[in-house]
Amino acid sequence: MSIVSLLGIKVLNNPAKFTDPYEFEITFECLESLKNDLEWKLTYVGSSRSNEHDQELDSILVGPVPVGVNKFVFSADPPSAELIPASELVSVTVILLSCSYDGREFVRVGYYVNNEYDSEELRENPPAKVEVDHIVRNILAEKPRVTRFNIVWDNENEADLYPPEQPDVDEEEEEEEEEEEDEEQDEEQDGDGDDDEAEDQEDEEEDDQGGEDDDDANEIDLEDATDGEDIEESEEEEEEEEAVGDVDVDSNAIKRRKLDKEEAHNDDLPPTPQDTTSPIKKI
Repeated sequence: MSIVSLLGIKVLNNPAKFTDPYEFEITFECLESLKNDLEWKLTYVGSSRSNEHDQELDSILVGPVPVGVNKFVFSADPPSAELIPASELVSVTVILLSCSYDGREFVRVGYYVNNEYDSEELRENPPAKVEVDHIVRNILAEKPRVTRFNIVWDNENEADLYPPEQPDVDEEEEEEEEEEEDEEQDEEQDGDGDDDEAEDQEDEEEDDQGGEDDDDANEIDLEDATDGEDIEESEEEEEEEEAVGDVDVDSNAIKRRKLDKEEAHNDDLPPTPQDTTSPIKKI
């Protein structure tokens, strides 16, 4: 909890010339008595490309600070034009109003500032050398950017601001992280397993297709072989038939020869005597 709260800032001289001082009416509230003073500081950002051109316009110490609502006017000198790049003198920049306690900044308020020439002619045709006396500034007081920081005050210590570490909680978080990592690894492994199964299925399908192609090829070969065997068998049957025909012819020839021999033998035999019957004489 902040002991000092910023209630409001009012920009007094705005718009103004570039060379006029800055004036702010600051209102803040202090909840408890403070041992040290508050330091208020105004910084001019000279370049958007580098902080080397930043200028601390002024800083003041306010204290002792009574408890309650406090108000004061903070005045600061204008920036030195010689320390600002010429190309960024007539442009948009930023001023920072900050407050610190015991060297620790706890609030910062930023305003955009538009620097331009005071005449239409110079705005349309800017001179080669910047004429600082003709530059006017306009602080966008309606749109401040307020940033607050937690610091240690007099009645606080760092242990209150930053609670001690809780090793049990850290261990639980580490365990949860390890479990999440294990789950992620398991999911990755499952994904790899699914991929392997898909690849195996694809390989099996390819093998099945290859087997079918081989079967087709085998069927074609078998048919071809069968055709060849049929041809060979038909040729063998024809040869056997021819052989049988030859055997039949030879057997007929042998039969004829036997018949011829029998006829010739019959011709050579003497004629068979005719049976003669004679009466049997009784003696």
